[in-house]
Amino acid sequence: MNTPPPSFRDITVAERVAATGIDEAMIEALVRTFYGKIREDAVLGPVFGAAITDWEPHLRKMMDFWSSVALLTERYDGRPLPVHVRLDIGAEHFDRWLGLFTETAAEVCTPAAARFFTDRAHSIANSFRMGIGVVKGDRAAG
Repeated sequence: MNTPPPSFRDITVAERVAATGIDEAMIEALVRTFYGKIREDAVLGPVFGAAITDWEPHLRKMMDFWSSVALLTERYDGRPLPVHVRLDIGAEHFDRWLGLFTETAAEVCTPAAARFFTDRAHSIANSFRMGIGVVKGDRAAG
């Protein structure tokens, strides 16, 4: 029986896992620890608390998101920008979010995985800043 050669996706994921140690358990630890900090944070806690009443589905969605980003699982199926546009958030929120995320990644991930996640988080935050700025007509946001 012939086994098909590994796909580009399979090779990419295998190389990423070997280089970073990222797995589903690490993603869950990152998401749960990070959002635990968010809920307690003076700047972000009220914003998230007003938007999320049942945390477990949100945590699961974020685990699916980061699994899709890191392990290419394609589990996340969402459109996050419209949700975030409705929130009253600005540069200070993004800066705080990135600070807590970076801190948490360093605590729960290998150094290589922390770099991977924080690089992606910075890209995502920049994309959101620009998208929210465009939607709200704030040219300075991008």
